[in-house]
Amino acid sequence: MELSVNLRKTLHTRHSAFDLDIRFSVQTEVLVLMGASGAGKSLTLQAIAGLIQPDAGRISLDGRVLYDAEARINLPARRRRIGHVFQDYALFPHMTVYDNVAASLSGILGARLDAVAHERVAFWLEAFEIAAIRHSYPSQVSGGQRQRVALARALVAGPTLLLLDEPFSALDPRLRTRMRDELLQLRERIALPLVIVSHDEIDVHTFSAELIEIDAGRVVPGRRPASA
Repeated sequence: MELSVNLRKTLHTRHSAFDLDIRFSVQTEVLVLMGASGAGKSLTLQAIAGLIQPDAGRISLDGRVLYDAEARINLPARRRRIGHVFQDYALFPHMTVYDNVAASLSGILGARLDAVAHERVAFWLEAFEIAAIRHSYPSQVSGGQRQRVALARALVAGPTLLLLDEPFSALDPRLRTRMRDELLQLRERIALPLVIVSHDEIDVHTFSAELIEIDAGRVVPGRRPASA
């Protein structure tokens, strides 16, 4: 993976403003963005995914331009081929496990899937060992199972990059270790590049990852590769 991020974004609240000014370029298969809560890690992830639009800058992945303010390029999230697992998993509570995973392929919620799409959903349900709960709702399954559903939903569309926002923070220590191991095995099996937002340097060592530290909306010098 060759990921280049150069973005600026100012977010306003009622009483204050937060300036995000992130610049880095990496060639790695796993990148961990680390920093305190509110540092700007999740916002950076959202900009890469196309969920928020920077005010200025340029973002590219493996030579493909995702965003370029000067060139007026801003690929919609659905065209970036990037999977995104949110910190709270963002599953649809009124939809079954199967329908949550299938939602990534339906284009619009409720659209019918063809036989090939059904096979892809079934593959990832089996891969994450959640086929047995396919008719259950998110409120009826465990935290580890919800995470697997979110991963399956992110992967079913065949992304070229997977973004994970604090993927282990909501899990108890035993399950956290297990899910790290499972994700590591998955990455080795399908060779999918990862960008992980984390507070824990164990993730850096587990995934042999490149580390970028973010503080107050900026990359911390000395804890990153050369800037873009």
